[in-house]
Amino acid sequence: MSATRYAYLGPEGTFTEVALRTLPEAATRELVPMVSVPAALDAVRSGEAAAALVPIENSVEGGITATLDELTTGEPLMIYREVLLSITFALLVRPGTKLTDIKTVTAHPAAQPQVRNWMAAHLPKAVWESAASNADGARLVQEGRYDAAFAGEFAAATYGLEPLVTEIHDAENAQTRFVLVGRPARPSAPTGADKTSVVIWLGDDHPGALLELLQEFAVRGVNLMLIQSRPTGEGIGNYCFAVDAEGHIADRRVGEALMGLKRVCPNVRFLGSYPRAGVTAADVRALRAGTSDTDFTEASDWLARSQDGRG
Repeated sequence: MSATRYAYLGPEGTFTEVALRTLPEAATRELVPMVSVPAALDAVRSGEAAAALVPIENSVEGGITATLDELTTGEPLMIYREVLLSITFALLVRPGTKLTDIKTVTAHPAAQPQVRNWMAAHLPKAVWESAASNADGARLVQEGRYDAAFAGEFAAATYGLEPLVTEIHDAENAQTRFVLVGRPARPSAPTGADKTSVVIWLGDDHPGALLELLQEFAVRGVNLMLIQSRPTGEGIGNYCFAVDAEGHIADRRVGEALMGLKRVCPNVRFLGSYPRAGVTAADVRALRAGTSDTDFTEASDWLARSQDGRG
């Protein structure tokens, strides 16, 4: 395995590259752009790269399904870090292009919900075509295949384009969440401000089936930060659920919730416990009474004493 290479969703000039370069260790790694999220993650699986940074969620559209599906299926991988990046777009064009010249635009599909209203107001007749990434859209504009691309302003110089309009975003404070993914290993130690990601499959479809799974978290005081259904590919109505929960697998409440899921689900895939981006232990809300590690230990000790006749 190449311990010095990090893959990312390319080509050069993507928001993913910018997010990756915020990690201190990126300065000492060879950063390798890949053509797609599956290609970036397969580079990790094959040993071509030690890790890959890929987008997994944005605050406007929700989960990035290509990433969720890749982590759900195939050879298991684990999340070790997350990065939050504020997102604003520029309309990149070839030099000399005016707004009235633009008939076709391109960008990654996840960008469209973030610029839809701006397009309706300023380019109502322009035709949208999706690209593999925002930077790849810029490359296609450079080649003359489209008139304009929505991408980061920083990508203009790389592709010989000009930012015709900047600071484009339909939603204020839009962010995209990226995750650093590697091969499975022991998670990093708890920080007090962690997140645990899993994928869970329903055993059978019956009234309250999903509620039963969620109660494994609820009764132990584990707050859920994301839950998204994804089709399993086994027919209409068959879904698995990607879940992000507050806490670390080493926390008793989280560990016991995962054990509860494992008992009742045909499959549970652990995707990692890792530090939350931009959050410290001081920012985390106080635990509900009865859900701390001390509470679980005391309850376990009481049960042992009771079984020994010492309760």
